[in-house]
Amino acid sequence: MTLTLTETTKANVNRIGLAKNDYKGSRSTLCAGCGHDAITGHIISAFYELGIEPHRVAKFSGIGCSSKTPTYFLSRSHGFNSVHGRMPALATGALAVNHKLIGIGVSGDGDSASIGLNHMCQIFRRNVKMLYIVENNGVYGLTKGQFSATADVGSKQKGGSLNDYEPIDTCALAIELGCGYVARSFSGDGKQLVPLLKGALSHDGLSFIDIISPCVTFNNHEGSTKSYDFVKDNDIRLQELGFVSHYEPITVDYEEGTTKRVELPDGSYLILRKLDRDYDPFSKKLALSTLADARLSNQLLTGLLYLEKNRPSLDTRLNLPDRPLVELGEDDLRPPRAVLEQLMESYK
Repeated sequence: MTLTLTETTKANVNRIGLAKNDYKGSRSTLCAGCGHDAITGHIISAFYELGIEPHRVAKFSGIGCSSKTPTYFLSRSHGFNSVHGRMPALATGALAVNHKLIGIGVSGDGDSASIGLNHMCQIFRRNVKMLYIVENNGVYGLTKGQFSATADVGSKQKGGSLNDYEPIDTCALAIELGCGYVARSFSGDGKQLVPLLKGALSHDGLSFIDIISPCVTFNNHEGSTKSYDFVKDNDIRLQELGFVSHYEPITVDYEEGTTKRVELPDGSYLILRKLDRDYDPFSKKLALSTLADARLSNQLLTGLLYLEKNRPSLDTRLNLPDRPLVELGEDDLRPPRAVLEQLMESYK
């Protein structure tokens, strides 16, 4: 049975006939009020609204509270929980042998910016086609709230200690190393985050979103720069975001000069409404300087920070066949004798 868009809307299912509950997973075991659970809800919304078939998705994670969260969404998809910090390496291998899968990696600021920093840098360089999310709370929640590598200078620990180390800005690092879709958002801002997730899932290459996600147990107190109150008081938005999927009619209501249409490689669009600053997400130099200025001003800058449309993804660089490597048999992989003889002759 094929449902039209009108019929599916009436039945509370999406364009492929699935209900939102079909995109959920197991019940969360995280602390009540954890920002990670809000992110899980937004991920579910993005996949549901895009109408992505769960069995086409591969979920990857490392170690930490954040790396537990793939259990809580898309229960009918593939999943692999790797060792600490190695999620990007695992995802690179899996998506190289089956580039038809839709990859999503969920990591944390400890998993990615500390023990896994090298692996995160390499996946930026290689431009693996997947969505990479860092659920950033500035602390090690599983080991009682020590500062992580993304904690801001002067941020106060629950016990009163101040952090005096410079933070690693994962978004600036991603832009420097060639990631073509870089954004930052807040776990409690679904209006901004869901369109960012949908745009990221439609991007032809690696898309990276750093999501500030308060830890209600160890990092939601006065003096923390990753708390709900701090984000509420210091969140500076670059744009108001919407997303128009390529399978939907494109209708935009806007006044001339107030919006910018950003075209993605697959024909999808991000619609950006300019606020109080002139910002061009295609400028790498502007993105990095804007992030640097925000750090100096102790501001949390959210929105689409950088977009590069034409950088080839890893599967394009490797010239992978349309049929996934994992599906190729011996007859496909072993060249006939005539081909080998021709190859040897070329070396003479």
